[in-house]
Amino acid sequence: MSASVLDQLLEMGFDKSRAELAVKKSDGLPDAMDWLEKTQETPIEELLEEENSGANIAQVSDGTVAMSLVCNECGKKFRATGEAEFHANKSGHTDFAESTEHIAPLSEEEKKQRLEELRERVKAKRAGQAAVDKEEQKRNEKIRQKATKETHELKEELQRKEQMKEAAKKRQEKLDDLEAKRRIKAKIEADKEERRRKAEEAKAAREGRPVPVAAAPAPAPAPTRPAATHNETRLRLQTSGGNVMKTFPADTTLFEVAQLLESENGITVTKFIQNFPRKVFEGNLDLGKTLKEAGLVPSAALIVQ
Repeated sequence: MSASVLDQLLEMGFDKSRAELAVKKSDGLPDAMDWLEKTQETPIEELLEEENSGANIAQVSDGTVAMSLVCNECGKKFRATGEAEFHANKSGHTDFAESTEHIAPLSEEEKKQRLEELRERVKAKRAGQAAVDKEEQKRNEKIRQKATKETHELKEELQRKEQMKEAAKKRQEKLDDLEAKRRIKAKIEADKEERRRKAEEAKAAREGRPVPVAAAPAPAPAPTRPAATHNETRLRLQTSGGNVMKTFPADTTLFEVAQLLESENGITVTKFIQNFPRKVFEGNLDLGKTLKEAGLVPSAALIVQ
């Protein structure tokens, strides 16, 4: 019988050490399951220590046959030693005695009913634990998703700033290249003029003519006025706190304008809107444009959002 009860408990998923102790401390499968349920939160080491200490059971002294056990502290009667030990573990009572009173065993129908009740309780408890585990898993998943989103947003922000820096670097390199070309061209022109002057002086000396004095260059005729090249732009920025008037170099990026508003006015900028002509500047590509590239020179009015 004990081997069969142990096998059934193991099939139900109970730990072997606990199942063996339950078989020892109970009378049949229902009692074993009841004992396991009531002691599931107690460490196995503590249960084994209680098993070794045992309960103090007084024997009958008149030579009659003991039919049951009784707890002298609460009066509860038990059919077998295992039940008395289970009661001792649960209640802490230690004073037990043998009794001649016969306690009728459970009928097969009562055993089946009790076993079914115990199984339902175990099933309900496991279902409750599964629901708790599922909620915990949901909370952990939300935490993971939030962390992933924040990491992704931080990466995008860092990438956007790097793109802005790279764009500003390329614009500066382009300006430096144009300035270098202008200086080289001016040097070439100056060298040509110097060679021409020396050639004129050498020719005059060969012909016995006085060296011509370089005449002051005649004032160049007023050139046709070229198309205006604006190096600055004046912006009227409409914010939630009022208008902000600022003048920027034409090669300032919209991103740099947004950074200035954030540092000086505490305004977080997501986009700029120009009403006429209708334009919306947002995202890394638009904010990376200079004011000149965006067509905002020599002046413009922008709504800040």
